[in-house]
Amino acid sequence: MIDLRSDTVTLPSPAMRRAIAEAPLGDDVYGEDPTINRLEALAAERVGKEAALLVVSGTMGNLCAILAHCARGEEAIVGDESHIYHYEAGGPAVLGGVAFHVVPTLPSGELPLAALADAIRDPDDAHEAITRLICLENTHNRCGGVVLAREYMAGVHALAAERGLRVHLDGARLFNAAVAQGVDVREITRHVDTVQFCLSKGLAAPVGSIVAGDAAFVARARRIRKLVGGGMRQAGIIAAAGIVALEEMVDRLAEDHANARMLAEGLAGFAPIAIDLASVQSDIVIFRLQPGHGAPAALVRALAERGLLVGEIGRGYIRAVTHYGVDASDIEEALEIVRATLALLA
Repeated sequence: MIDLRSDTVTLPSPAMRRAIAEAPLGDDVYGEDPTINRLEALAAERVGKEAALLVVSGTMGNLCAILAHCARGEEAIVGDESHIYHYEAGGPAVLGGVAFHVVPTLPSGELPLAALADAIRDPDDAHEAITRLICLENTHNRCGGVVLAREYMAGVHALAAERGLRVHLDGARLFNAAVAQGVDVREITRHVDTVQFCLSKGLAAPVGSIVAGDAAFVARARRIRKLVGGGMRQAGIIAAAGIVALEEMVDRLAEDHANARMLAEGLAGFAPIAIDLASVQSDIVIFRLQPGHGAPAALVRALAERGLLVGEIGRGYIRAVTHYGVDASDIEEALEIVRATLALLA
């Protein structure tokens, strides 16, 4: 079975398994797990922030970040195609009383600067919630893994600073963005105040995400992590794999990008499939069936029956994600499965 549903299906590398088995451990709630402490210091340095915090998932990381920035009754500006808005169960509203102010997302993953400016509330108007935060996403999942322009991010950060706001980056696939642009990841994170990134997607760790920012922010986020049940004990077994992820698995993301490009170009050669090749910039490939060629759910089921797993993401679109454990020969086989399945469904 070739599983392209997500880069979350990766299995840990042999080096990660060894590190997990050998990790020095302690009680992290007491701050005594040396492996977690090492990971958090490494992660903070890598993204150019003062401090970092290990959490169990990207959703928990974004939740802790938003609640650390916003009090009950305040607002965070998010994109209408953002992961925070679509896939994180409304956590900031449910658990923190934080409202989302939703603005349109461009195909580039950008939230138009004019729309952001218009969404910022007047803090002197008692009728309106107080805007505290702008949330960006890079790479952008529902826009096909596109990478935000650094010039755009600088513009958002300047607008936020001018209006007294902070900027949080949902960087679940942050290192994919850096590899795609050929820059040190700090060239991206310098344009945001806080960032969350996943260790468990393309970096292939079995579990875990990082939240990073200044020390005061991380202290607030750590308290919120405890509040939502995320205080961990001998979790150095998680952190050990995360250290390997940061030290050994970043550069290989370029292989995933090359495989995604191969997959996208192959799919573009099939008449029943519509795909925007310009949007394929990292490890995500989003496509749909041309009108008159059936329902996406039927294609997804038929592909699975022939050994290829992909996923529906709504609006008639199908997503495939390349990752550690999938190589070029798997992509060639996947394309052959698609070709044969389309012929049978015609």
